[in-house]
Amino acid sequence: MARFTLPRDIYHGKGSLEELKNLKGKKAVICIGGGSVKRNGVLQRAEDYLKEAGIETKLIEGIEADPSVDTVMNGAKVMEEFGPDIIIAIGGGSPIDAAKAMWIKYEYPDITFEEMCEVFGLPELRKKARFVAISTTSGTATEVTAFSIITDYEKGIKYPIADFEITPDIAIVDPDLVATLPQKLVAHTGMDALTHAIEAYVSTANCAYSDPLALSAIHTVHNELIKSYNGDQEARAKMHDAQCLAGMAFSNALLGIVHSMAHKTGAAFDDYGAHIIHGAANAMYLPKVIAYNAKDPVAKKRYGVVADYMGLTGANDDEKVQAIIKELRRMNDELNIPHSINKYGKDSYPTEEGFVPEEVFLERLPEIAKNAIADACTGSNPRQPNQEEMEKLLKAVYYDKEIDF
Repeated sequence: MARFTLPRDIYHGKGSLEELKNLKGKKAVICIGGGSVKRNGVLQRAEDYLKEAGIETKLIEGIEADPSVDTVMNGAKVMEEFGPDIIIAIGGGSPIDAAKAMWIKYEYPDITFEEMCEVFGLPELRKKARFVAISTTSGTATEVTAFSIITDYEKGIKYPIADFEITPDIAIVDPDLVATLPQKLVAHTGMDALTHAIEAYVSTANCAYSDPLALSAIHTVHNELIKSYNGDQEARAKMHDAQCLAGMAFSNALLGIVHSMAHKTGAAFDDYGAHIIHGAANAMYLPKVIAYNAKDPVAKKRYGVVADYMGLTGANDDEKVQAIIKELRRMNDELNIPHSINKYGKDSYPTEEGFVPEEVFLERLPEIAKNAIADACTGSNPRQPNQEEMEKLLKAVYYDKEIDF
């Protein structure tokens, strides 16, 4: 038996933010990140709609990119004091993910972060509040998923919280909210969405319900991402829907080791002045992982279907796998994303000498590989890497080397 879970309601299309005025409740806490949601008027519009619904609001703001355990615990305290029956998160993956974790702690004040990270082990939520997620980026799809990524900065590790309990009750996917998305964010979140869809399709947990969503997302992202990056608003609206479809797919079919590696390298070099941004990490790692996974015959056949949906050609599945890898690298070039960690600058752009020194990378490699293998996303990958293979994969993405194992 398998399970397929989505939000109770997904409101999509231009102007769908207005659905907030139809919410039923007394108190809502609104979680946001930086100032962009304020500057572009989205927060004010949301607050106005909630006021029209007769709902009192309180703001939790300043949620950082790659939200920390401390941010989660502090936000939960605010919720405990305010007592909301609705939690609303507006933004990209970071504020929505943080709000999901705050929600768990709000409902169960005695739960520890370690207990929250037990895969599909959360107690039943919605005893105190329902959850509304409003996406302002086109990539993470956390507005429809059963996942949240929280960073433990003391350990330099990103931990995925995975449980259907944190699937939002309501998702709002309004293309008006991504019209002014910065170009870099379009690139990174777009490649994150493509990674979600491809990993979901080749995951060992794929099913007849997730496959059509993943393939549709692959087709649309491949066709529309570069155009969206270059300012085409129609393409940007299509991307907003496509990333949501990818999220529906991977929330149920799960992911693979592209994400395991991205989670464990993202904050691993924080002491050298930067993070490897999640979407950029996925974009760099995906071609290497496809080459590795394609050694599995079932995965190779599925990659052949991925190539078909991307409009790529090849006389057989081996050629189609190579076509995907070549096309992904071309897309990274178009989107100004590096191909390897040793060329990844602090600003995320390609550079001759990246911010992660070789000796530091090699010193930390065994621990990063160990943590990546233990990541929640590894179990559904088509191949199960051992320590040696994971280290070789990570070296390949550091130096941009071919995969031959």
